Amino acid sequence: MKKLFTMVVLAAFTFTVNAQDATATIHANDGKQTICKEIYGQFAEHLGSCIYGGLWVGENSPIPNINGYRKDVFDALKALQVPVLRWPGGCFADDYHWMDGIGPKSQRPSLRNNNWGGTIEDNSFGTHEFLNLCEMLGCEPYISGNVGSGTVKEMAQWVEYMTSDGDTPMARLRRQNGRDKAWHVKYFGIGNEAWGCGGNMTPEYYSDEFRKFNTYLRDYSNNKLYRIASGASDYDYNWTRTLMKRIGKQMNAISVHYYTVKDWNHKGKATIFTPEEYYLTIDKCLDVDNVVRQHCAIMDETDPEKKIALMVDEWGTWWDEEPGTIPGHLYQQNSMRDAMVASLMLNIFHKYTDRVRMANIAQVVNVLQSMILTDQKGNGHMVLTPTYHVFEMYKGFQEATFLPSDLQCFYTTASNGKGVPAVSISAAKTKSGSIVVALANSLLDKPQTVSLNIDGSKLRNVSGRVLTSKNASDFNDFDHPDVVKPVAFKDAKWKKDQLEVKLPAMSIVVLELN
Repeated sequence: MKKLFTMVVLAAFTFTVNAQDATATIHANDGKQTICKEIYGQFAEHLGSCIYGGLWVGENSPIPNINGYRKDVFDALKALQVPVLRWPGGCFADDYHWMDGIGPKSQRPSLRNNNWGGTIEDNSFGTHEFLNLCEMLGCEPYISGNVGSGTVKEMAQWVEYMTSDGDTPMARLRRQNGRDKAWHVKYFGIGNEAWGCGGNMTPEYYSDEFRKFNTYLRDYSNNKLYRIASGASDYDYNWTRTLMKRIGKQMNAISVHYYTVKDWNHKGKATIFTPEEYYLTIDKCLDVDNVVRQHCAIMDETDPEKKIALMVDEWGTWWDEEPGTIPGHLYQQNSMRDAMVASLMLNIFHKYTDRVRMANIAQVVNVLQSMILTDQKGNGHMVLTPTYHVFEMYKGFQEATFLPSDLQCFYTTASNGKGVPAVSISAAKTKSGSIVVALANSLLDKPQTVSLNIDGSKLRNVSGRVLTSKNASDFNDFDHPDVVKPVAFKDAKWKKDQLEVKLPAMSIVVLELN
């Protein structure tokens, strides 16, 4: 079939458009791998107002709270069905000494946050507050242990404090502090970013540190630790290869961090950007596919059975801080562009679910690509971000069976010469037998019609929602909380054996077939 092309110029940005729309085939009977719900994980670091003023306001706050947890934030996270929550960092984790955060709050020493703005914290949110929150939310806790400035004894005692139900010193201390029964703590990270803020180590040195710390982390009572090694920053494939060879048999998983940032010296504004900057962001976002694939290939060399997981336990956009906010607190707005990044990233993670078994977006409240923003003036206002809505729309993918699909669509050509696909797709079969399909059209001003074939399925009832907005820079704030929000989608129609889906420009659509 002959292809037609037109040239479109936006500002200083040139991209090529194929006039044809997209076609896709979902293979409904070929699903083999389950999409781990932990791919929809969250991350809460002691950074800015993520904890204090975000998750936690204290029992005596005038802001409505549940035992100190901010009620509106808690309710929003409960509705999101958060599967796993990572804490206390991030870079903060390797400066954190857990015994400062237990016991009577009035007796806990204050802490200077050396990594993020020098803020003084009162340690009122510690181990009990975090693990109790996870229990209330019904999610798995993921603890990041301090390797950089901590000791083996300190980490070993923390594990005992949290998970031992026996007559042990740390279990007795926990009971003295008001918690009789041990918590269930599955995920435990042995350090964070050991190549950087976690100690500036070489992969060889960290491998030895991992082996030493890991030796003394015991499995108490019925709790079995899932041990996660501090992995690479995006393109550092040597780090992964070294750890796989030196400690592969001792770890359950290795992490990797990937932020959608084109230039760390000039990150750009969250809500003011050109079409060129938008498409370069999409290009950088999509490059996570190459990064994950290459890390997976390296892991396959020594672990072809894929027993060791890859955890993308920090990911998301990173823009300049909002004007007027505290330097080092990383408070940024969240636009439709961020929602598009979230959708595209999740679609990619689904593809690698045989190896990628957790991902944690940075971060849950008030920091970077957050789910929720709260009023920095303490007025008790809260708003859900466009990214929150993506995670809420995608809930049906949790624990569903990934379905392979074939997609043909045209590509834009970014100013760096790389092709950016106009459409992204992901599909899965739920435990109830329905099929959930996510489609994203990343083009700023071009709608797309997708002709969708569902191979091996006779499901015909279709419903769905769409997330879109007039401008990619549109966002929600306290005065206008519903600028970007999902609404019912009516443009999916069956035509004989094909489902024709008309995607608006710059839109995310999630369909359910039953």
